[in-house]
Amino acid sequence: MLIAHRIALDPNNVQATYLARAAGTARFAYNWALAEWKRQYEAWKANSSLPKPSQQALRRQLNAVKREQFPWMLEVTKNAPQMAIMQLGKAFQNFFAGRTRYPTFRKKGVHDRFTMTNDQFDVDGSRIRIPHLGWVRMREALRFVGRIMSATVSRVADKWFVSITVDAPDSSHLPQAENQGAVGVDLGVSALATLSTGEKVPGPRAHKALLDRLRKLTRSLSRKVKGSANRRKAKAKLAKLHARIAAIRSDAMHKLTTGLMRRFHTIGIEDLNVRGMMANRHLARSIADMGFFEFRRQLEYKAAMRGGVVKVADRFFASSKTCSACGHKLETLALSVREWVCPACGAVHDRDVNAAINLKNMAVSSTVAACGEEGAGPTRKRRVKPSSMKQEVSFIHV
Repeated sequence: MLIAHRIALDPNNVQATYLARAAGTARFAYNWALAEWKRQYEAWKANSSLPKPSQQALRRQLNAVKREQFPWMLEVTKNAPQMAIMQLGKAFQNFFAGRTRYPTFRKKGVHDRFTMTNDQFDVDGSRIRIPHLGWVRMREALRFVGRIMSATVSRVADKWFVSITVDAPDSSHLPQAENQGAVGVDLGVSALATLSTGEKVPGPRAHKALLDRLRKLTRSLSRKVKGSANRRKAKAKLAKLHARIAAIRSDAMHKLTTGLMRRFHTIGIEDLNVRGMMANRHLARSIADMGFFEFRRQLEYKAAMRGGVVKVADRFFASSKTCSACGHKLETLALSVREWVCPACGAVHDRDVNAAINLKNMAVSSTVAACGEEGAGPTRKRRVKPSSMKQEVSFIHV
């Protein structure tokens, strides 16, 4: 199982300058290869006897000319330009497979990163050795045991990080879930998550809390002269604030998903159409501030580590409009209605708690249907149906 551990670096000024040069070299190689790919592809369309572009050919082409045309590339690790071109090849594979859009040029200050293969660096405790640079301090040691595959050094605002990918032999480094049963989780805007137990977890709303300061720094940046030192300082302040907002949101999301996977072995969630929800101009900012997609992504990979199960309801599953007591389904239910009374059984429902209970019931029923039990199915009838056996928890591999 491939696991990536992202660790903050603590470089001095000389080391930070080298990391910036290596990231710039990787960015230049990626953009150079993308421009060459476009040119060679147009030439191939005009004359089919010419070879089609590929990342292997572009890597050989760059190696042939970099000593004469780009000698500054030799000052950093050779992996910086080579891995960048390989990443471009992967981007084109995803584009041709219909998974992503056409690759675009990388920008300085946005895509500041470079990747190294496992033969180009060493990890020793709380430090990493980088070619042409030496040992750089890390804020913590690598937590995972296994074969180290690669490392990606990146910059977020004014901080440097290294993401080390490890091929772990198994995912049992975390304790199993406490097995408190199943739970349904309904995501929302007023509360980030509502559990079927009645618990409501408020979202951090970091963007909303810091929106006034964000607007102030954005206006300050727009008034600075392009290319000036003051504009560079204002841009750094704005990037630092964006990084702080992202860190607050990520911290809250990790605490929520880790807490859920520690307590419950089966979790039911909805398959939300986040892109469609973002089209609502009244809710787009609040939805983006919560991070619904990240919630599902973290739940799924943490379930694989802890032996849990995540069941995703169909996108058209009427979790809010269905009575969790009797199963009666309403025709319509406005978004502004937070509580409603079932016309069939008279039960009073909190909209979010009712949806979470329905998601829990869906998760339990789908787990039992998938596993089955003795005495179920078209077998010979017995006088007494055997007692239910404990279901084995299946792993989700990501």
